Amino acid sequence: MAAFPLEPIETASVDELRALQLTRLRAQLQLAYDRVPHYRRKFDAAGVTPADLTGLADLARFPFTTKADLRETYPFGMFAVPMDQVVRLHASSGTTGKPTVVGYTRGDIATWSQVMARSIRAAGARPGDTVQVSYGYGLFTGGLGAHYGAEQLGLAVIPSGAGQTERQVQLITDLKPAVIMVTPSYILAIADEIERQGLDPRATSLRVGIFGAEPWTAALRAEIEARLNIDALDIYGLSEIIGPGVAQECRETKDGLTVWEDHFYPEIVDPATGASLPDGERGELVLTSLTKEALPMIRYRTRDLTRLLPGTARTMRRMERITGRSDDMLIVRGVNLFPTQIEELVLKEAVLAPHYVIEVSREERMDRMDVTVELDAAAHALSHVDREAAARRLEHAIKAYCGVTGHVRIADVGGVERSAGKARRVIDRRPKD
Repeated sequence: MAAFPLEPIETASVDELRALQLTRLRAQLQLAYDRVPHYRRKFDAAGVTPADLTGLADLARFPFTTKADLRETYPFGMFAVPMDQVVRLHASSGTTGKPTVVGYTRGDIATWSQVMARSIRAAGARPGDTVQVSYGYGLFTGGLGAHYGAEQLGLAVIPSGAGQTERQVQLITDLKPAVIMVTPSYILAIADEIERQGLDPRATSLRVGIFGAEPWTAALRAEIEARLNIDALDIYGLSEIIGPGVAQECRETKDGLTVWEDHFYPEIVDPATGASLPDGERGELVLTSLTKEALPMIRYRTRDLTRLLPGTARTMRRMERITGRSDDMLIVRGVNLFPTQIEELVLKEAVLAPHYVIEVSREERMDRMDVTVELDAAAHALSHVDREAAARRLEHAIKAYCGVTGHVRIADVGGVERSAGKARRVIDRRPKD
């Protein structure tokens, strides 16, 4: 089956790409300065104007935008167009404070559909494929972003949404999609349900899985690919920038996510100081939109930790898989810890499943970390003695590799709560000082 053709910009020279970025960046800065009073105040306070951008490196002179800016101007204070030009509103699912509201013009929806179509194609979709979208629909950007992108590409879409796992399996069985788009934690719940129904997860019609909305590890990719006999690809995005479709892993290389740099300009900064870091160094990802109309984002601090690498499958640079978030980082007894570090160790234990939760509490003024991890279905008959041995091995690995003590409890199969959306990996019960 012939593949979809690439867009010319995907294989343009680096010089052509940089020239396009500079032109678009100048226009985006001017839009923000002219149309958004909040940006004008911040630029003026920093002593910069759009005219000060003579090269891409000059972007570092402009102030950051954070989620706090969006909450301060809630709901529409960061919009650069009047509401009669806004055709879509989404909102973040933030757990504290007001949600962040994002708006789209018709042009923004067209751009979003384009980068999502490009992402689905890069993941290996082919003409005639059917895509099952098992991300949540609604205010969350995942479902509708994937839906519009797949339709833009000319694929048939099954808008299954999140949850109702039995129905998810029935749709896969009956409608035979080649591609599924879902969170990496939920695809494992789907695989569990396939097996519960007496079917083989490796024998479905699925060929490609596009997974996003939460950090996941290379080990979890290997687990998913082996269990479902599919290519598992990473997608990245966030609602403040546009939604999913900011970056996508290409099937032919599987070596990190290609950032669609003709629409989104990436930087890496030191999470503590905000200082710019060169390509290749790990830090916090900062993104600037280049073509947005309703909600231009200038130097938005994503809090996601990664690094930028040269392009391989495309001209655009790649970003490494997200390893965690600077604001989700756990500090346990002075040690910096990310949930993905625990996940990597869990996956090294053959008798354990990649379903876990980390609970941090405080006892007698000291932090305590408990890790509940589920027994793998194939090891359901494991003896109590062997369970305890596996728990002690994991405790030893956490101490050796993470530098902090973790108290491990192994739960029965199904003993860790499943989520149809983003998995809840951390419960922090420490008092907020």
